[in-house]
Amino acid sequence: MTSRSLLRLALAGAVTSGAILLATLPADASKAPPRTVPVRLLALNDFHGHLEPPTGSSGRMVDEHGQTINAGGAAYVATHMKALADQNTIAVAQGDLIGATPLISAAYHDEPSIEFMDKLGLKVAAVGNHEFDEGYAELRRIMDGGCHPVDGCSPVGEWKGAQFDYVGANVLFKNPSEKTDALATLTALGAKQPEVKQLLADWGVPALPPVSVKWMNGVPIGFIGLVTQTTPSIVTTEGIKDLKFVDEVKAANVASKLLKLVGVKAQVVLVHEGDQVTVGQSPDACSAIPGAGNRIATQVDAEVDLVLSGHSHQAYLCKVKDPAGNDRVYSQGGSFGRVITQVDMNVNVRTRDIVRTSVVADNHVVTRTVAPDPEISAFVQTWKNRVAPVANKPVGMITTDLAIVAAPSGETPLGDLIADAQLAATKTGGNAQIALMNPGGVREPLTYATSPANEGDGVVTYGEAFATQPFNNLMQVVTLTGAQLKTVLEQQFTGGPNKQAFTKILQPSANFTYTYSRSAAWGSKVSDMKIDEVSVTDTQTIRVAANSFLVGGGDAFLAFQDGTDLWSGPLDIDAFVDYLGANKPTAPPATNRITVID
Repeated sequence: MTSRSLLRLALAGAVTSGAILLATLPADASKAPPRTVPVRLLALNDFHGHLEPPTGSSGRMVDEHGQTINAGGAAYVATHMKALADQNTIAVAQGDLIGATPLISAAYHDEPSIEFMDKLGLKVAAVGNHEFDEGYAELRRIMDGGCHPVDGCSPVGEWKGAQFDYVGANVLFKNPSEKTDALATLTALGAKQPEVKQLLADWGVPALPPVSVKWMNGVPIGFIGLVTQTTPSIVTTEGIKDLKFVDEVKAANVASKLLKLVGVKAQVVLVHEGDQVTVGQSPDACSAIPGAGNRIATQVDAEVDLVLSGHSHQAYLCKVKDPAGNDRVYSQGGSFGRVITQVDMNVNVRTRDIVRTSVVADNHVVTRTVAPDPEISAFVQTWKNRVAPVANKPVGMITTDLAIVAAPSGETPLGDLIADAQLAATKTGGNAQIALMNPGGVREPLTYATSPANEGDGVVTYGEAFATQPFNNLMQVVTLTGAQLKTVLEQQFTGGPNKQAFTKILQPSANFTYTYSRSAAWGSKVSDMKIDEVSVTDTQTIRVAANSFLVGGGDAFLAFQDGTDLWSGPLDIDAFVDYLGANKPTAPPATNRITVID
């Protein structure tokens, strides 16, 4: 790797030959009267390719007046962005712009969503965990350009690459070979050799640009990108096998030092990690319940002036204390393009630092009462037309809604149905005996009345089926012993060595039943496992079907990795579509496969 390439890696969008000059103030700077210049940030997070207005609860938002209103959609985002932007604006994002996307974007490997972000004028985005859904190599293609290695070019030709900077300071190579060149590059930025050596010792070699610097009104603003360190447990292992995701605070602090070494003191963290909220609050309320996001927001170096977050799909606007005891903004803007976070601030021209007392933030709900942007409306319609032959193809019928609201056991009708479909798809070839589906992979319900075109007829289109599980995971089968299967089920609950963040009940196929106890200690919660009404013993072997995400240990189900005799079959969406086609009409299954005791 050349020194020039590593320069872009170490300080994407920042400075080259001017770096040393940036680090040194003019001799008479202290005599100049302090003055400030305005900077505005407009931020989005967790867009997830929702070019069309999201539907159902995903398309509603509580506004500043406590009213629940319809929100989101690319054309409305564009209208609001244009209304909020001024000549001092930098547009930024906090990850998950792509991945887990509707078919209009996913069918073309999310190139339409990235093109939309370019049209918005986005300048910098942190990577989210979903940016890694198709692996590191595919993320680099999205960033740098080129046609998809399997599916080729989209209808518009060769992909040119994102026009904004993707950054991720805590995404490192496991086995780097570029350390010597990285040392030389960082030294060329004006840092003293011992400082650089310590920097690399604290950090490692980033797999992505860790920071980006954007100039506005004559001052540099440094953006540090971070993604949740839990990413390896929530994406498919194979695609990130050469990467490690280190602690967000540690990486942010090293990145902050790098920026400071080259004279960038106005610093913003864009982090794809966040907190849950007290429901029903205004998007401008500080409703966040302190958790993983708050830890980052309060612990990153005091040099960082504000923290814009994502991942939890919530909207909140808080002021927290940094390690020096000063206030700094900590916010998030919901998801699916329903909220734009506006941050206004002044930067001192002499010190090149943000004046903390000047920082004012506001979460704007992206209402649909404004006129949709005509250019983006036409853009979305073009991609909708391109994907329509596939999206509108009928693949099955349902008798009533298939919900994703969990029963007391944790099962959902749609989750159980998907497990049944996965078992049916893996019996032949994989010799599967049971199937388990992760609840987080079931993204949208199937509703009986879905659109004016087929209202009330129960028809399920491919696009609607795809929306339920848009990850394109492979179906796989592994052999587990009865004891290992019990461990998998124990890993559904908090308290175990894998540090499950919250209870995640796997959706079982109809022929597999068991009981769990709410009060029993971890390791003793699961009992009475049966397959086709026959009790499971610890020593018997069982062929268990699951998607490749789970089989790789996703969602902290590491016991799947103990499985043997791996078999891979169809894509999960194909298994579901085939099942719907073979079982018309499809009725919701009873959620009685798991028994719960106190």
